[in-house]
Amino acid sequence: MSLAAGVALSAAVVATASATATATPGSPESAADTRPAAGPGGEVEVEYFTGPGGHPRHTRVPAAAPDRLTKGRGTLSPAQRAADGDVTPIVEKGPTADKVDVVFIGDGYTLDQQEDFHADVRAKWTEMSAVQPYAAYRDLFNVWSVDAVSRQSGVSGDPSKDVVKDTALKSYFWCDGLERLLCVDNAKVESYAVKAPAADLVVVLSNSAKYGGAGYNDVTSKPGYNGIATASSDNPDSDQVAVHETGHSLGKLADEYFYPEYGTYDGAEPTESNISELSAEQLKSQKKKWYRWIGQTSPDGGTVGAYEGGGYYPKGINRPTENSIMRTLGREFNLPGREAMIAGFYQHASVISSGTAKNTVLSRTTKLTVDIPDSAVITWRVDGIEVTAAKGRTEITPKSLGVRADGREHTITAKATDTTKSVKAPALRKLLTDTRSWKVKG
Repeated sequence: MSLAAGVALSAAVVATASATATATPGSPESAADTRPAAGPGGEVEVEYFTGPGGHPRHTRVPAAAPDRLTKGRGTLSPAQRAADGDVTPIVEKGPTADKVDVVFIGDGYTLDQQEDFHADVRAKWTEMSAVQPYAAYRDLFNVWSVDAVSRQSGVSGDPSKDVVKDTALKSYFWCDGLERLLCVDNAKVESYAVKAPAADLVVVLSNSAKYGGAGYNDVTSKPGYNGIATASSDNPDSDQVAVHETGHSLGKLADEYFYPEYGTYDGAEPTESNISELSAEQLKSQKKKWYRWIGQTSPDGGTVGAYEGGGYYPKGINRPTENSIMRTLGREFNLPGREAMIAGFYQHASVISSGTAKNTVLSRTTKLTVDIPDSAVITWRVDGIEVTAAKGRTEITPKSLGVRADGREHTITAKATDTTKSVKAPALRKLLTDTRSWKVKG
């Protein structure tokens, strides 16, 4: 997907707070968003975690890096400038229009460390894509790295608060007075993100093993993405937070944790698919939200029902399961969450893709290859008539489909449908079917 059309990862990465940030309760009158209210201009909301397995908190931080990180900094050498902004394909599964495009940008990596950055990207994506439903849909993703050459290696605030590093994106710990909250300069991140061929998710890998990160939830920008993720490159827990936050950006899921001080929610029914004012019985009788999954065993443990607490409120809102990844790091997406994530994938990707552009005029002997997920089935038609012998094939020639050398123009069409059992809602299943057509000169 293009930057203009995509939605970036509004991702928060693990932060062990050395101090407690104050979260402002959201407006209960808003049915569209249960997140805390926006703050003054020049600030953005971030989500951070209080430790491995902990529940997140929210605070607001400056969009730009503090003056102490920007004043008196050096400039890049000619060699550094030449490499700055280089884009490397890490995983290429197909055309950007047909795939979810993930962009990693490095910070705190010097010119000589860019290969280390690429290795860190591969490792982090391997960790992220091992989580379901990512694991079942790896072929829907392209992954790109963008080199941001820093004059110094490392991150400001690591290991101590007084450490200042001259880095491309101005990553720094101790953001908002919280040691593990890892912030960046938003505008600098944007200037590198636009260099990628496309971006649906954006993650900044900061060159550090220190436990920390940040997720910018309400960033807006001309390229069209609405969030920035930061992650410590060498910390083993950052992938879990990144996955949690794609629940927001791709799955449009609400957080399922809550704060005692929020009290009882008494607003309108939230729009997010995984929180509701309704009980399990009401969800079933009214056929609302996750009612199709109620009573089934969920991969995050336990049975799908209606558990009190969610969307930051301990009372008045229910969540589908006791403890999914939208509540606690290290857990799985619950069944309704998996369904929402797959639907989110298909908002950016297609169930069928090919390196041969649709409507391309082919010869009878042109080899045509298409790509589909493992859970999809594919059928072929010539001039609207199905070729049953070709069902399931992902590589064909028009001749093998029976196109004759008759001098006429024919149309061949591939139709793919994802048959996954992880999506039940009929409206969502419509996203799981797509076609591609090509012209053939017989």
